[in-house]
Amino acid sequence: MVKLIGAILIVAVTTWIGFELAKKYSDRPKQLRQLKAALQSLEAEIMYGHTPLYEAMESIAHLSKAPLSVFFQSFSKRLQEGASSVKDAWKSSLDEVWPQTALRKEEYEILRQFGETLGQHDRESQQKYIKLAIHHLEKEEKDARDNQHKYEKMMRSLGFLLGLLLIILLV
Repeated sequence: MVKLIGAILIVAVTTWIGFELAKKYSDRPKQLRQLKAALQSLEAEIMYGHTPLYEAMESIAHLSKAPLSVFFQSFSKRLQEGASSVKDAWKSSLDEVWPQTALRKEEYEILRQFGETLGQHDRESQQKYIKLAIHHLEKEEKDARDNQHKYEKMMRSLGFLLGLLLIILLV
């Protein structure tokens, strides 16, 4: 009886681990779409609303879902508190929230480079940098969807099968 309960627990835990790994593959494209939508909203706020950056980020934070909403909220708060520069506020907010995301190093670099240009140029130039960042994120989203199709189901199955393998080895 104890062996049966142990076997069930092993399979349950390894299956759960497999589902958690698969979740990273499904969350990445969603978060990239949210980032693109946020940048498009930022473009509209800058070009047509003439909204101050901290207010624009505040409204984008309300439209976004966690963990990206936390990022935009943190950035807005840092701007309101008088951060030394927009670039520093962007990078520190990015570093703070990054471990909570499913995004990779490539997306980090895109966002970090975008943050360096934020608030440094006139509206038309800023719009070009936003479009460039969106373009790069679209490429990463395509890659993320491809990886999701390749690996998501495999991770789920691998977790279950690894549990079965462990049970066979232990018995």
